[in-house]
Amino acid sequence: MGADRVHAYGAAAGLLGDLLLGDPRRGHPVAVFGRAAAGVEQVLYRDHRGWGALHTAVCAGGAVALGALASRTVRSSPAVSVALTGAATWAVVGGTSLVREARAIGRALETGDVEAARERLPHLCGRDPQSLDADGIARAVVESVAENTSDAVVGALVWGAVGGVPGLLGFRAVNTLDAMVGHRSPRYRRFGWASARLDDVAGWPGARLTAVLAALAGDDRRGAVRAWRADAGKHPSPNAGPVEASFAGALGVRLGGTLSYGGRVEHRPVLNGAAGRAVVPGDIERAARLSRRVGLLALGVTVAARAVAAKAKATSTATATATSTAMAASTARATVTVTVTAGSKGRAS
Repeated sequence: MGADRVHAYGAAAGLLGDLLLGDPRRGHPVAVFGRAAAGVEQVLYRDHRGWGALHTAVCAGGAVALGALASRTVRSSPAVSVALTGAATWAVVGGTSLVREARAIGRALETGDVEAARERLPHLCGRDPQSLDADGIARAVVESVAENTSDAVVGALVWGAVGGVPGLLGFRAVNTLDAMVGHRSPRYRRFGWASARLDDVAGWPGARLTAVLAALAGDDRRGAVRAWRADAGKHPSPNAGPVEASFAGALGVRLGGTLSYGGRVEHRPVLNGAAGRAVVPGDIERAARLSRRVGLLALGVTVAARAVAAKAKATSTATATATSTAMAASTARATVTVTVTAGSKGRAS
């Protein structure tokens, strides 16, 4: 069984596991990594970019090395390799938990229980819930669903297709480090700089693929593309901008505007402001369904892309081998001809 088929079966099994089981309540591998990263931080913390870069290298590099070691250990057994890929995909993909939390908040809002929705909102994002009314909570949820569709699902599938199990673990490690230390608080403004920048780089391809798939799978394709082109660059995040703008256009709503994080107020540009309406609680379910469709499409796209790349590599290798063989045969024939000619001349003289 080729590596592309191992990845395809494993990634599909892992995503199916997430759909059926969600995240474990205890002992989640990402939580284990977070505790380990926090321990490394206690040893390495200095208010300096260089020490932060070392922290990022140790933690993310350790995750990649662990994935590489595990893959190398089981590579002789296709079945075990599929199981390892499936387990890694399940561990790093968080689409079910994302949708589950979003829907729980949506149900609370639809029954008029705004306080219950405020209590659950911190499970999904870092907004200040007490400053939000029902529609403000709904907007925060839709924005979080959009951004985390990229971070928790599509980005992981992209890097799994690129790098296998090491790519899966490495991407989730980088994304987790950004959530832990990549913000602009006094403690992490310098120490978390490397984690934040690396997360921007790692998240770039997944964010663009998410935006494309949201446009294809949404209710308004033209609106999604229009909002992406017009408003994505206005967002302070290079990756959240395309995703949130595409979701806003696909759903026909306005996202962005004034936000409050940890007592700090931000005034962000409005996304899809010209064509969208205000978000209402019913849009949470629409965003959740769009997130599901995008995740399934991303699995198909990434598996197909890896298969095409593997076929192209095999064709290139076969062509190179055939060319080398032909050149060797031609050289051999030329050598024989020269030898025979030289022998004939020697006899004639």
